[in-house]
Amino acid sequence: MAQKIIRTIGVLTSGGDAPGMNAAIRAVVRSGLGKGLKVRGIRKGYQGLLNEEIIDLSARDVSDTIQRGGTILQTARCEEMRTEEGQQMAAAICKKYGIDGLVVIGGDGSFAGAQKLAHLGVNTIGIPGTIDLDIACTEYTIGFDTAVNTAMEAIDKVRDTSTSHERCSIIEVMGRDAGYLALWCGIANGAERILMPEEHDYDEAAIVADIQECRKRGKKNYIIINAEGIGDSINMAKRIEEATGMETRATIIGHMQRGGSPTCKDRVYASIMGAMAVDLLMEGKSNRVVGYRHGEYVDFDINEALSMKKTIPQYQYDVAKALAL
Repeated sequence: MAQKIIRTIGVLTSGGDAPGMNAAIRAVVRSGLGKGLKVRGIRKGYQGLLNEEIIDLSARDVSDTIQRGGTILQTARCEEMRTEEGQQMAAAICKKYGIDGLVVIGGDGSFAGAQKLAHLGVNTIGIPGTIDLDIACTEYTIGFDTAVNTAMEAIDKVRDTSTSHERCSIIEVMGRDAGYLALWCGIANGAERILMPEEHDYDEAAIVADIQECRKRGKKNYIIINAEGIGDSINMAKRIEEATGMETRATIIGHMQRGGSPTCKDRVYASIMGAMAVDLLMEGKSNRVVGYRHGEYVDFDINEALSMKKTIPQYQYDVAKALAL
């Protein structure tokens, strides 16, 4: 049951890091302090909470952090938090340190932990932080804008050298379960093909035939954007080169997509979401997730948010295919 009086709040980042998390942390700290609250930072996510890696945060502690990538509080995954014993221990530690409200910055897995803590009496508010854009209740997640721009710029560079050598390039972007990074890069970079986890049944023979047809028309390169969830980029490159005779290289952009200074959008949106999380706690709310929909910052019940499903918009995918012709 939600408590009405909040005196001390905690903030943690959980799961994969994302550019803009520091902007959200900074907003939570400074908004909380501005409202007369004590703010405590929890290092290394839920694992750090269970290990009692808890520090007091001042306004100075978050100075000169908004432009930094990663998370100053660090992050980790925590299997123990999936257990009832771990959840009860986490709630007890929050009580021990006087943490009445907890802001959790992360993805669906992080929100599941926040949901459990809410049921154990800790007011919790989630902020969506993931470069995959795969949280169904929100049109925006912290880090996606920076990550997709990082990937786009890298792919532009690969296309330059691919054109010089008349190659086919398979460029693997992140996205284990969601293809938003692949889709956006495919459209932004003018890729000939986009392979996403949502479409496991792609036709490699059709790709080979298309490459051969493009070569007949005099095309100097061929770009395939491949999501991490499809993977196998190196072997795919070998198969395509053998089948087409066109030199084919695989480039895995990897974790550089998680790093780097956040874009203006990620800094601003994350800041507003961080401040809103504090406001929700001050209103006595709990078990909520901050989101962005239809041009407005909104909040959802965590139970509702976790039950939502998100899929790739078919129209956007159809446009990507049409523009690649």
